Amino acid sequence: MAFFNENPITTADRAFFKLRKDIVEGDILAGSKLSETELSTKCGVSRAVIREAINRLVSCNLVERKANIGARVVALTPDGLAELYQVRESLEGMAARLSAKNMSTQEIDDLNHLLNCHSQKVKTGESYYQEAGDVDFHYRIILGSKNQYLITMLLDGIYHLVRMYRVQLGMSGPRITTAFDEHRHVVQAISNRDEELAEMLMRRHIMYSKQNVANKLSIKTP
Repeated sequence: MAFFNENPITTADRAFFKLRKDIVEGDILAGSKLSETELSTKCGVSRAVIREAINRLVSCNLVERKANIGARVVALTPDGLAELYQVRESLEGMAARLSAKNMSTQEIDDLNHLLNCHSQKVKTGESYYQEAGDVDFHYRIILGSKNQYLITMLLDGIYHLVRMYRVQLGMSGPRITTAFDEHRHVVQAISNRDEELAEMLMRRHIMYSKQNVANKLSIKTP
């Protein structure tokens, strides 16, 4: 289900996590071809381990295989962004609604504490995206839905592809403050157990985020 678990981390896991991080953060460029030989040398593992890692990257939509081409990192495109964020808006809106119903008081307190920590980045004007996992506002709300099918679709399906867009074309300038305020409003609705408002605010937040990324994408790839 979720990409974090309590099982021992294997060599194959480490290779997968490294490649996933490098792709999400742009160290391996979007659209670039993946060579099993080169990656096995770089990561110090066998080609079989790299092949397994690439297969897992395909499953989480960061890599695609094409006939006569092989494995390539997905490209960041306006059409891809539009389709991805249509799904994201719907599913994360549902997650926010369910979180308003199902999150414990302690989980909500922890979510508010997380935003208090994030506020320091906002005050200093740093690029406002979060690391994967428990320090990510969106990740917390996805888990807070308590709906295992929804969690699987989001975390195993599109979470890291969304992060790829967010990290490489993330928030800067005025959008940092407005995005943080939108997070605050979503959490306030969840704290008030207002399911309908939480969903509406999350969907609106993701719609605004999509427009922000789309604007930067159009500048990067005219």
